[in-house]
Amino acid sequence: MATATDPRRTAGHKPALAAFSALAASWVFVLVTLGAFTTSIGAGMAFPDWPLSNGSLNPRGWLTNVAMFAEHSHRLSAGVMTLLTAALAFWVWRTESRRWLRGLSGFAVGLVVAQAVVGGLRVRLDPVQVEAVDTSLGRLFAMLHACLAQAFACTLIAIAVGCSRGWIARPVGVGRAVRRAGTACCALLFLQLGIAAVMRHSFAGLAIPTFPWSTPDGGLLPAHWDFRVGIHFAHRVMACVVAIAALVFAAALWRDRAASVVMRSGASALVSLLAFQIMLGAEAVRTSRDPAITTAHVLVGALTLATAFWLTWLAHRDAVEQPPAA
Repeated sequence: MATATDPRRTAGHKPALAAFSALAASWVFVLVTLGAFTTSIGAGMAFPDWPLSNGSLNPRGWLTNVAMFAEHSHRLSAGVMTLLTAALAFWVWRTESRRWLRGLSGFAVGLVVAQAVVGGLRVRLDPVQVEAVDTSLGRLFAMLHACLAQAFACTLIAIAVGCSRGWIARPVGVGRAVRRAGTACCALLFLQLGIAAVMRHSFAGLAIPTFPWSTPDGGLLPAHWDFRVGIHFAHRVMACVVAIAALVFAAALWRDRAASVVMRSGASALVSLLAFQIMLGAEAVRTSRDPAITTAHVLVGALTLATAFWLTWLAHRDAVEQPPAA
């Protein structure tokens, strides 16, 4: 068995591993898109069984039925994601001397397995009704499934960035203000995406059917309240909070002289993605949750978190590679 001092393990740049890790990180967004589309058209229970679909890896009619195609292609892409993650972890463990990177790759494997199990429980436990929250146990697992997807995406991005030439060859020494702003922005974005997951799986996407106001006559607050209205309104309020946090983070990067051109460009991309996301959210309400618009809204939300996390991870490069002594 290889050890930490195995000569096959180094901390240098490995172009093939870097490319493969980037491929694995990119595939997450294929998975997110297919999952979002499946939810948007209400096809999450197109097959009542799991892990097979109607007892088969190639269920009859899935290529011609939109709901079946959405769900089964999501399952197939999840299988590809599992294989990519396992292969990436094996590669990292065989060739990398950096302990934190090996540990992170193992964590990614644990996450992808957990994600698969939670996805299966979402299907198998859908018939179980939870009266206290007026939803099914399966839908509660669907909310968790959506949140784990974001954590998994960030984990693979961290691995891919850690394998990149820029991370290894060009340390980034940005200031503490950037790191703090980035951490806060990522935390708020993750919270917002968690609220969005609850909203989507609680059928609350149109609980407030007007935008930007909460009532047809221009009221700031909804005329009546229940859980669905509350979670929808929380999503809108958090959008404002996230917008401020993202602008603060971007401004901190633009002001920091140590920030690279890539990081400054990333800050501009973050602000652009956020503006696009708000526009898609408004359009989703206006079109009564058109599946294409809603799917795009979910995808851009994931890309916004990914961009913020990527910039924050770069900002913490020195701490990751050279942790302070105990």
